[in-house]
Amino acid sequence: MNSRRRFIQNTSLAGLAMTIQPNLSLFAAQDQILGHGDFKYKIDPTWGNLDPDKYPVVNCHEMVMDRKGRMILLTDEVKNNVLIYDQSGKLLDSWTLGLDRAHGLSLVDEGDAEYLWVVDNGGRVVKTTLNGVVVSEVVSPIKEGIYDEKMRWVPTETAIGHNGDLYIADGYGSQYFLQYDKNGKFIRKFGGPGQGDAQFSTAHGIAVDSRGGKEPTLLCTSRGHNSFKRFTLDGQYIETIFLPGAFVCRPVIHGENLYAGVCWSRLRYLEQTDNSGFVTILDQSNKVVSNPGGTAPEYRNGELQLMVQKEPVFKHCHDVCIDQDENIYVCQWNAGKTYPIKLTRV
Repeated sequence: MNSRRRFIQNTSLAGLAMTIQPNLSLFAAQDQILGHGDFKYKIDPTWGNLDPDKYPVVNCHEMVMDRKGRMILLTDEVKNNVLIYDQSGKLLDSWTLGLDRAHGLSLVDEGDAEYLWVVDNGGRVVKTTLNGVVVSEVVSPIKEGIYDEKMRWVPTETAIGHNGDLYIADGYGSQYFLQYDKNGKFIRKFGGPGQGDAQFSTAHGIAVDSRGGKEPTLLCTSRGHNSFKRFTLDGQYIETIFLPGAFVCRPVIHGENLYAGVCWSRLRYLEQTDNSGFVTILDQSNKVVSNPGGTAPEYRNGELQLMVQKEPVFKHCHDVCIDQDENIYVCQWNAGKTYPIKLTRV
């Protein structure tokens, strides 16, 4: 090989190394099996990677799958708040609302069409078509008199009930969940900050749970309490699902299982550790059955033991999306502006 060809090859390799630098741990772990029991996965280290000059991301906050099987990703990059992939990881479309704090993404199928609810930490809660046309927007509860002027409004997530009711998590603000009817009329708020059973510390996410054909209930995240808290649809507290060590984000229900990204884990109860995320999976009885990237779930006398990151594959798992083959797509916060990670079930 002459010196010119050697120089070109070395330069190309250096460029490639710079491109994949944030994901080198993924390439190193691509042959490793993550997870436990019947829920084990292999990493696809290249899924969804794009040209960051054309389609940059800051944080890959959340992802949903539409009825066509397209993977819709929300980012807080104003150039492209939404990236739409096919399941091979090919980009199909992108659009933006110009939101620099885009955080929450929910999909609702209204029969005639599917719609997105996009939540921005700057205070906006917006309903759009799948191609980004704004349909409606929720008025700030401060302007509506639902909150007084001293209360903070920093919404993080939405969920939609079977009757069309909209629930909004004010997870970075006043720690309430707000309920509206399908016409946008305010019904009630519940929760609030504190250490009580029905109170919250980072009320980060919410989902409607109707697994097992049971009466639908609300699963609400209390991330600082390492737990999901169950409420009736009218905001009455039922129970707490404690996940010791796991700073969970929103609950994601697929089939009879519950999945969640763990943004941090902690080695002691008073200390969270940076870059310590993993994914947790619960069965229909809300028993943890697998922790891809984390320690194996262990129960002693019926009590779940402390869970922490085991493999340093993930940084801050902010959300997961599950496809029809039960593969997991992991969105991360504060992870070097990297794209989602696909976990292929094995």
